[in-house]
Amino acid sequence: MVKRYLKFVKPYTWHVILTIIIGIIKFGIPLLIPLLIAYTIDDVILVDNLTNDEKLDKMWRVLMLFGVIFVLIRPPVEYLRQYLAQWTSNKILYDIRHYLYAHLQRLSSKYYANNKVGEVISRVINDVEQTKNFIVTGLMNLWLDLVTILIALGIMFTMNVQLTLVSMIIFPFYIFGVWYFFSRLRHYTRERSQAVAELQGFLHERISGINVIRSFAIENYEQQRFDKVNDNFLNKATTHAKWTAYSFMTVNSITDIGPLLVIGFGAYQVIEGSLTVGVLAAFIAYLDRLYGPLRRLVSSSTTLTQSIASMDRVFQLIDEEYDIVNKENAYELKNVKGEIEFNDVSFKYNEDTPLVLNDVNANIGVGKTVAFVGMSGGGKSSLVSLIPRFYEVSDGQVLIDGHDIRDITLHSLRDNIGMVMQDNILFSDSIKNNILLAKPDATDEEVYRAAERANASTFIENLPNGYDTEVGERGVKLSGGQKQRIAIARVFLKNPPILILDEATSALDLESEAIIQETLKELAHDRTTIVVAHRLSTITHADTIYVIENGQIVESGTHEELLAKNGAYFRLYSIQDVEV
Repeated sequence: MVKRYLKFVKPYTWHVILTIIIGIIKFGIPLLIPLLIAYTIDDVILVDNLTNDEKLDKMWRVLMLFGVIFVLIRPPVEYLRQYLAQWTSNKILYDIRHYLYAHLQRLSSKYYANNKVGEVISRVINDVEQTKNFIVTGLMNLWLDLVTILIALGIMFTMNVQLTLVSMIIFPFYIFGVWYFFSRLRHYTRERSQAVAELQGFLHERISGINVIRSFAIENYEQQRFDKVNDNFLNKATTHAKWTAYSFMTVNSITDIGPLLVIGFGAYQVIEGSLTVGVLAAFIAYLDRLYGPLRRLVSSSTTLTQSIASMDRVFQLIDEEYDIVNKENAYELKNVKGEIEFNDVSFKYNEDTPLVLNDVNANIGVGKTVAFVGMSGGGKSSLVSLIPRFYEVSDGQVLIDGHDIRDITLHSLRDNIGMVMQDNILFSDSIKNNILLAKPDATDEEVYRAAERANASTFIENLPNGYDTEVGERGVKLSGGQKQRIAIARVFLKNPPILILDEATSALDLESEAIIQETLKELAHDRTTIVVAHRLSTITHADTIYVIENGQIVESGTHEELLAKNGAYFRLYSIQDVEV
C-alpha cells in the first residue's frame, strides 16, 4: 500500500530530498547550543588564569558568531523548509484528488446506488487529507528526527563513550513500546475513520432531505438517530484516544528514566574527576536533543497509523472496479440516424437480485417517438438507463443504427443522447454555466438561443442577474418548471439525434406541465424520442406505445390501437380517468 502511495510521491522525489536536506540544517543548528554551554563553563567561567575582561571578550566573540547563525541563517532556513514541506505535500494531495475525481466519474451508477455519497466524499476529502501526514511526518520529519538522533549520538560519543552508552540503555524498551502500540493503533484508527465516514454520510443525507424531516415533524426522532451514529463515533474516538494516551504514557515514562541514569552516572564521573562540569552540562542538554526526537517519534507513529488507515480507505476506493468500460477495440459512433433496438434484453441490478427486465424486444425507428408506460416498478426507467449504458445489460443486446452499444466508445455513445429526467440536477452555479454543461465551448448566442427554444429566456431575463443568476444547490432557487426548462435548454444546446424523456413532467403542476409539454414537442421534432411517462395524456401522440409490466412488454401499438384491445393499456387509461 505504501509502495502504491509512493507512486504519487515519485514525481516530487527531489522536492522531498531537498526538504530533508534543508531540515537537517534547520535541526542541526540547535545542536550547537550544548557545545556553547560546555565552552562557556569549561573554557570561560571555570578558567582561573583569565581576567574577567578576557572572559567577557571570549564570550562576546562566541556569542556574536552564534548570533549570526541564529538570527541571519536559521530564519530563512526555517521558512524555506516549512514552505517546501507544505507545497510538496499539498501538490501530492492535489494529484491524488485529481486521480480520484477522474476515477469517480468512471464508476457506474451501480456503485453510487450501493454507496452513500457522504462516505465517498469523506474518502476524497478527509482520508486524502490524513495521508498528508505520511508525507510530512513519514517522509520528512521522521528522517529528520532520526538524523538528529544520529548526530546527537555522534557528538555525545566524542564527548564521553560511557555516558553515551548509559543514555542508550532505554532504547530497547522504547523500540518495543513503539512496536506494541503502533500495531494496535492502526486497527483503532481504521475504525475511527470509518465512524467519521458514517457520520458524514448520515449528515449529508439528512441535510439534503431536511424538508422531508420537517414535513413529518420527526426532528426529535432524527436527533435520536443522529445521536446513535454520533455515539458510535464517540466510542471509536474514545478507544483510539485511550490507546494513544497509553502509548504516550509508556514511552514518555521510558524516556524520563534516561536523564536520571545519565545525571546519576555523570555526577559520579565528575566527582571521580573523569568528567568536567561543562561536559556534563552539555551532555544533559544533548539529552533533550536525543530524547525529544524519540518522544516525537511516538507522536509520529500515532500520526502515521492515522495516515495508513486513511490510505487503506483511499485505496479501497481506487480499487473499485469499473462496471462499464470501453472494449479494447471500441470505436466511435458517427453519423447517428437514431434507430434503436432491444433484442432479448434482460437486466438485474445485482447478481443476487431478481430480474428487473426479462426478454424485452422493441424496435424504435429513425425519428420516431415511442413511449414506455406501466405501473411504478415495472422496469421503464431501468430500460431507458441501459441505452446510455448507465447500467450494463445482463443478457441480450441494445443496438443503435445496428451497432451493439457495448462495441461503441462510451463518450461517443453518450454524446449522441440527450436526457431530461424527472429530477434534473442543477449545480450551484449560474444559469448560463448550467446550460453550458451540454456544450462547454458554446457561444453566448447559442446559449440564449437554446434558452429561447426551451421557453426559458423570458423568466431568465426577468431574474435580477439574468443568465448570471446563481441557482443554489440543486437549483433550489428555481421552481420545478423553471428547472425543467433549464434542463431542456441543455438538450437544445447539445442537439443530439436521440432524446430520452424519463418522467420529465410528472413532478410539475398542470400549468407548468402544459408549458413544458409544448417545449418537449419542439425538442422531439426530427429526433428519435423515447418517453417514459406516468400521465398517459402526455403520450397519446406517440408513434408506438409499449406497456411494461413486471419487466416485460405486454402490449404495443398506437394510442387508438391499444384502447381498442381493451387490455393493460386500457386499464391504465381508465384508472387515470382520462377523457377518451
